[in-house]
Amino acid sequence: MIHVDRLVKHYADLRRGHFAALDGISFQATPGEIYGLLGPNGAGKTTALRILSTMLRPTSGTATVNGYDVLTQPSKVRHCIGFVSANTAVYDRMTGWEMVEYFGRLHGIPHDQLRDRMEDLFDRLKMQDTRDVLGAKMSTGMKQKVSIARSIVHDPPVLILDEATAGLDVLVARAMINTVANLRDQGKCIIYSTHIMSEVEKLCDRVAIVHRGHLLAEGTVEQLRDQNHERDLEELFFQLISRHDETNPREELASAR
Repeated sequence: MIHVDRLVKHYADLRRGHFAALDGISFQATPGEIYGLLGPNGAGKTTALRILSTMLRPTSGTATVNGYDVLTQPSKVRHCIGFVSANTAVYDRMTGWEMVEYFGRLHGIPHDQLRDRMEDLFDRLKMQDTRDVLGAKMSTGMKQKVSIARSIVHDPPVLILDEATAGLDVLVARAMINTVANLRDQGKCIIYSTHIMSEVEKLCDRVAIVHRGHLLAEGTVEQLRDQNHERDLEELFFQLISRHDETNPREELASAR
């Protein structure tokens, strides 16, 4: 469903020269799976997800989504993904219903089919209280629900979520996590980027720990615990990052500049 092979992304930096946001990461995700990208800010998670969603071009390497190449078949990739982030904006002068309908029409869904699908979505996501609320008057939780609804209105097989619970209160974040788990149970392939350990433990079938553009470890949470002889996920995370920085001091120095 998602295949990433030796993906590299360099940026030009006036002080650092070429900066590697991604330095040859590879991973695969399958239908009915939540694949987590766990890493601190600046790890390269968002860069990877933006490449997968065709918003960025990689410097080298390949990535395919649902069999389509992100470089040579971007329109087909966009049609089969839904993208949600903590910064997804809503239109102030449109209601929740109008926004989801607008994105459904962009995807070319016939009117009658779109209406039925939206009624189902608004019921499943418990969005009836958002139906007639203008974007300017929505709470953060309402806006995030609208973002989810518009990202899945065309029933994509792949969902890409980038720090989707950032800034949400505990109750809304829990509802968001339950929604993601339900989408996984429907057979969706989900890439889930986060730096929150508890979300990884609750949601992710497999996880990759990413730091400074490198994939440091990959597997189920239990596999990572066994491989590193550490039961506490947060401690395991810090050990892997510290070990990488100790053996790659130049990277750490460049990042600090």
